[in-house]
Amino acid sequence: MRNFIGLTERPSLDNIAVTQGPVPVPGPGEVLVRVRATSLNYHDYLVVAGFIPQPAGRIPMSDGAGEIAALDPGVKGWRVGDRVMGAFFPDWVDGPPTDANNAAISGETVDGFAADHVVVPAHSLSAMPAGWSFAEAATLPCAGLTAWRALRVEGRLEAGATVLLPGSGGLSVFMLQIAKAIGIRTVMISSSDDKLARLKELGADHGINYRSLPDWAPAVRELTGGRGVDLALDIGGQSTFAHSVAACRMGGHLLVVGSTSNGAPELPLRDVVMRHIRIGGMAVGSVAHLADLVRFVEAHAIRPVIDRDFPLAELGAAFRHQLSGAHMGKITVSL
Repeated sequence: MRNFIGLTERPSLDNIAVTQGPVPVPGPGEVLVRVRATSLNYHDYLVVAGFIPQPAGRIPMSDGAGEIAALDPGVKGWRVGDRVMGAFFPDWVDGPPTDANNAAISGETVDGFAADHVVVPAHSLSAMPAGWSFAEAATLPCAGLTAWRALRVEGRLEAGATVLLPGSGGLSVFMLQIAKAIGIRTVMISSSDDKLARLKELGADHGINYRSLPDWAPAVRELTGGRGVDLALDIGGQSTFAHSVAACRMGGHLLVVGSTSNGAPELPLRDVVMRHIRIGGMAVGSVAHLADLVRFVEAHAIRPVIDRDFPLAELGAAFRHQLSGAHMGKITVSL
């Protein structure tokens, strides 16, 4: 038998419960993974809280790490016991995003990793970074990969560039770690002076408390010699979008990598047009991108910052901890 969480017809943080069922059997081209850890992302919260409707029984959670327990005889390149990570987009192996390769989303349109055994396509798997724990590896496929693709694939930033990073959650901390390894200068915004101090300990060059300085874009420009940043990453949506635009340099780049805001932002059209700001959006990345990231974190000895680990039975409590905003880095769940 396997332990797993299946969403109810009306899911909420109050009715998340572990149940039991038969261990699935891998079919052609598939692998059975004994999941050891998952980690929380805001997208996962939207699913488990019912804001992204799913059929009853859907297994949530887009991140997963564990070891291969069984595999279809036709699968090549993997063997029982290999330590692996799943993928947010299990069918996006390489190349640009398409309607076809982005249709399957782990924990949303297909079952995710809130189960101690899952069957996934063999092509969706990546090897864990050498020496990492399962909990550490479970932080990489969504937050870590989003940070990597934003900075290197879409942002194309090199040493000496400047970047604006929002908050102190798992995504922002990964962005900071990757940026510092590349040699990118960072400006972090947060609502907490204590968190800004911790971010500076991790290598942040500058920090701005947006609660004490609500109009923070001029401060960003001042910290960059009046120029503005080369790339601004935005997750606040309505509350931060116009500020992020104003913080960009002439010809700069604003990349939206998610949103924790309920409202749609208003586009400051004149600033965007007259200052030649490029605005784009992106979600996570491909299996090939994740393999590139694994090589990078191994080469630069980067390890994730984990705030707290919960058991699967306390997944609802884990999300409440995430919503409190008290965490720094990633929140993980062990199975």
